[in-house]
Amino acid sequence: MPRIRSDFTNSPYFVDEPGNWHLKPGAPKELQIELEQYLDSLTIEDDAGTINGNQIQYPYNR
Repeated sequence: MPRIRSDFTNSPYFVDEPGNWHLKPGAPKELQIELEQYLDSLTIEDDAGTINGNQIQYPYNR
């Protein structure tokens, strides 16, 4: 299944370091806002009774 990458990843200002996405100095304000919004949308769901956001029923009925 192909991954859909945001448009800012095609910018010459974008630096794709693993775990450290950022923009080079001088990046347009629109691009900065787009990157910030994308990074803010990546939330980790770590609720009790879940694994990666999937509800786990306990105890298991077999």
